[in-house]
Amino acid sequence: MLELLAAASSSFPPVDQDYLLEARQMQALSFAVHIPLVCFGVAFPALVIFMEWLGLRTGKAHYTAIARRWSKVMITLFAAGVVSGTLLSFELGLLWPGFMASFGDVFGLAFGLEGFSFFIEAIFITIYVYGWDRMSPKRHLLSGIPAMAAGITGSLLVISVNAWMNSPSGFDVNAAGEVVNVRPWEALFGNGHLWPQMTHMYLAAYIVVGFGIAGVYAVGWLRGRRGTYFRTAMVVPLALACLAAPTQILIGDWSARAVAEDQPIKLATFEGLYKTTEGAPETIFGWYTEDNTIEYGIEIPKMLSMLAYHDPNATVQGLETVPEDDWPAINVVRIAFQTMVGIGTGLAALAAWFLFVWFRRKRLPRSKWFFRAVILAGPAAVVALIAGWVTTEVGRQPWVVYQVMRTEEAVTGADGIVFGYGVLAAVYVALIIATWWVLRRVARAPFPPEIAALERTPDDGPPSGDEREAEE
Repeated sequence: MLELLAAASSSFPPVDQDYLLEARQMQALSFAVHIPLVCFGVAFPALVIFMEWLGLRTGKAHYTAIARRWSKVMITLFAAGVVSGTLLSFELGLLWPGFMASFGDVFGLAFGLEGFSFFIEAIFITIYVYGWDRMSPKRHLLSGIPAMAAGITGSLLVISVNAWMNSPSGFDVNAAGEVVNVRPWEALFGNGHLWPQMTHMYLAAYIVVGFGIAGVYAVGWLRGRRGTYFRTAMVVPLALACLAAPTQILIGDWSARAVAEDQPIKLATFEGLYKTTEGAPETIFGWYTEDNTIEYGIEIPKMLSMLAYHDPNATVQGLETVPEDDWPAINVVRIAFQTMVGIGTGLAALAAWFLFVWFRRKRLPRSKWFFRAVILAGPAAVVALIAGWVTTEVGRQPWVVYQVMRTEEAVTGADGIVFGYGVLAAVYVALIIATWWVLRRVARAPFPPEIAALERTPDDGPPSGDEREAEE
């Protein structure tokens, strides 16, 4: 089928566009802003609801106080995500009309259902945030569940479209090069990339959110704010992230094997592998040169074959098997991939440190370097997240739909790309400043009297029974 589609792609002639690179950069900018906010839409509601549930279960005021404050952060980040997501949606139509016109019938169902998820999430987040003290505690807790579920389903539908772009199916192409016999359910949920990509993204969401929140409270911890409120607000998301980080290594292996099966040139780009090789080595670091070699790299014999196919003697397809015009930007993809893997490995090591001390000694690590590492882990997780998406998207180039439509065939022929790029960047700068201002106001809001009393008692020793139970 892919051979037919590749032949049919010639029916989509490239437009005369001098700013293809700028159009791609605009889309990349929007992704870089929006994807971290998606993580908070997926993982943060679950943490907020969990804290409220702990408050109802134990009767401890600090759990409820954490949930209240976090709910304000949640709706602030949701509002920022609405802005970035709306811009991203408009860009798909304005920048890539060839893509939308040709394949809108294939993935239009996903975007339509994602719209329903968005409205459900918006309605119930609003009810949840403004419903404190206006409904019974149990009903208020239940009102957060649809918001949590809608955040998951909405992101799932968008991820399904991206997975389809990496492994297109669910349609045919007639002799005139038109997309016919569209099977949207098969396209969105029948390709092999969806489930590893979805799991990889969801774990990344919990890692980003968990380390990001814990890092905020780790700053306060190093400044001496070690009461019950700060301890719980730090340990619960930290524990969640530390469970997700090692698991992500296993899911990453699953995703890499899916890439090896369906996108061998992307795999070769990850490693800068020019020649098809039996027992291919893994090359760490280095720079891919014009003579198709890697300089300054560290080579591990047969490791790539082992990682990709679980066979040290497996044959790995090289870049030489396709024309150079079909190669992605090799060094961009290699650096992004190794950045993602390197940071992910570091986060897993930090998680191992925390879990070892916690289960062996029943307390937090006491080294200041641990808490400094937690502070750095949040931004590092965001860098790894964006690097992962660079790996996925740039690694698919020059195809917008893999082996079916090239990116240059999808781009608009309109003028004004450079002007639009400048306006978009200004909008995002304003959005970041406004979001930061609101979050600072939330952070500086005074604690209720009962919580303020708890925070005046420093405690870096073993937690109480209730706290231990919650953290576990």
